Amino acid sequence: MDFNLSPKTTEYAAKLQAFMDSEVFPAEAIYHLQREQLIANGKPHDLPDVVEDLKIKAKALGLWNLFLPHYGHGLSVTDYATLAEITGWSPEIAPEAINCSAPDTGNMELLDMFGNKEQKERWLQPLLDGQIRSGFAMTEPAVASSDARNIQTQIVKDGDHYVINGTKWWTTGAMDKRCEILIVMGKTNPAADDHQQQSMVLVPTNTPGVKVVRNLTVFGYVDQHGHAEVSFTNVRVPVANLLGAEGEGFALAQARLGPGRIHHCMRAIGMAERALSLMIKRTVAREAFGKELVKQGVIQEWIAQARIDIEQARLLVLKAAWMIDSVGAKGARKEIAAIKVAIPQMAERIIDHAIQSYGGAGVSQDSPLASMYAGVRTLRIVDGPDEVHIRDIARLEIKPYLS
Repeated sequence: MDFNLSPKTTEYAAKLQAFMDSEVFPAEAIYHLQREQLIANGKPHDLPDVVEDLKIKAKALGLWNLFLPHYGHGLSVTDYATLAEITGWSPEIAPEAINCSAPDTGNMELLDMFGNKEQKERWLQPLLDGQIRSGFAMTEPAVASSDARNIQTQIVKDGDHYVINGTKWWTTGAMDKRCEILIVMGKTNPAADDHQQQSMVLVPTNTPGVKVVRNLTVFGYVDQHGHAEVSFTNVRVPVANLLGAEGEGFALAQARLGPGRIHHCMRAIGMAERALSLMIKRTVAREAFGKELVKQGVIQEWIAQARIDIEQARLLVLKAAWMIDSVGAKGARKEIAAIKVAIPQMAERIIDHAIQSYGGAGVSQDSPLASMYAGVRTLRIVDGPDEVHIRDIARLEIKPYLS
């Protein structure tokens, strides 16, 4: 087996790493200072200026929209996986700096795969240019949304319009004033087969009846882009705003999640790598009970196990990415489910040990570990909780024995 990076990946990885070292890491302190100032001024969801500066620099370097293979880069899912890991070292700003942040990546992929010419011109191109942001409205507060068939939002055809009624939450990005479009999933035909009841429609955020109710915090953290609860009351959009065909909503949701899980998991590996680096630096510099912390047996065990776990995790994700490139997301279903379970748990464990090695500083704003932990712990819920993926893996493993 050849584990070498492709020449193209090697080239982009070197360029991206240089950008991280010279621009992104130095910008982190500025980002947090600017965010504090914006929050103090009652603008918690405005983007700090430093990120806009980074976007301009990244675009000039050709580090832009790297996740879409046919938009000038030709990077495969496997190629991009390595780049996603690099951005995971600074998850708050690096992905957006290169226009590769969720939920826009998944929404752009949906528009690219299923949007018509007009939809691509109106919404995809501004997203590709980094001029606007978007949200994905699927999860609902009143039902167990881990089973998408439970979704209750109604999308009813009325002449040449759809009328939408329902409530969504965890609509990431919707608090950001740059968010201009939502992809909303709801039921267009409740009488159809379970997996053909849902459809997706494009809903501009300024449409009458769309109300951003509140922001949802994550372990007390206020996300810059926001995780919004959004209500839809007699919202009318043209039938032309349908994404794909009626009844394809469930299938579109699955198509959206395949490559996206590679992105999430590789960024989580990047976070784990940074946490390990921070843990080693901290324990080398601190002494307790007569010797450096790094010489304590328990710390050495954490470090060794972290390296083992990271290497295993990376190989598993790269295999899943290679399978998506080779046989498509559907053919890689089991591997995608496996990484969605294994990688967040791995990263959570390593970040937890890094926090422990830092002591009180680890849970404070003086290190990135606390916010990293909150993000990784949340990843065990978003895009389907661990338990759903474990159930799918078990079913796929058992199936050959039942036929």
